Amino acid sequence: MERLKGIIFIVTGSMLWGATGPLMEWLLSHTPLTVSFMLTIRLTVAGILLLTYLLLTGKDIFGIWQQKLWSRQLIIFGIAGMLGVQFAFVAAINASNAVLATLLQFLAPIFVVAYVSLSLKKWPPKYQVLGIIGTLIGLFLLLTNASFDALLVSNKALLWGVAVGLTFAFYTLYPARLMKEWNVLLVVGWGMLIGGGTLGIIGRAWQSNLWHVFTDIKIVGLMLALIFFGTVAFVLFLSSMRYITAVETSVLSSIEPLTAMAISVIVFGTTLGFWQLVGVFVMLVCVTWLSVAGEKA
Repeated sequence: MERLKGIIFIVTGSMLWGATGPLMEWLLSHTPLTVSFMLTIRLTVAGILLLTYLLLTGKDIFGIWQQKLWSRQLIIFGIAGMLGVQFAFVAAINASNAVLATLLQFLAPIFVVAYVSLSLKKWPPKYQVLGIIGTLIGLFLLLTNASFDALLVSNKALLWGVAVGLTFAFYTLYPARLMKEWNVLLVVGWGMLIGGGTLGIIGRAWQSNLWHVFTDIKIVGLMLALIFFGTVAFVLFLSSMRYITAVETSVLSSIEPLTAMAISVIVFGTTLGFWQLVGVFVMLVCVTWLSVAGEKA
């Protein structure tokens, strides 16, 4: 019964997170909202909601700030991790589409492997090398549809896509000790608030001429849905790990890009060529294999 609960959590969480990509793509395409302003609102509100929830359940949300070591790590995580991966992801969507941005998240394991190998000063195991080669072949097919003539995406989109992989790898590796020492939701809540607040200060959100968009009930509803989907998805993802293995989590989370793809096709009429679809399949298989082989190693 508990394993079934874990499966339901990860499947639901992955579908909700997959839905946020096309939702952000629609907002960026059909409203005056910019990447910076939309993320400022999303991260700040989500952070406040998470911290308020923890406060109402009796958790100490300010204790982490009383220790310099952890507060410093929290600030770095909030800016370079939480804000970094969110901004790169949304910028990649803005420069291309939700499907491509979501799939480019799957470059993260390559950067993780590279970092670990450099740290240990030795070549990665054969299964990792083969998995990386397979992932890159899948990426090539996705970006070119097996044509050597030209990329099907702009250089800007490709750069932001690589940034998604890099920042997602940092987001995965850096806060391990922090989240082990402190409540995961506490770290995520403060990370969101720090990231959103930093972006708001840099972009001077209080002076923005975009606040008027929130007089449109439809936009308000979509923004609330975006905040809700993203926050609930993250909570469900973390909660699923209590009931199922990391391998099962990795395999089932592949539903995320498939959900983004399905919604993009239905809502935006996004189409992928035959070899692009083959590339998607190869990427998902190779990333899943990296996770499964890593668990057994």
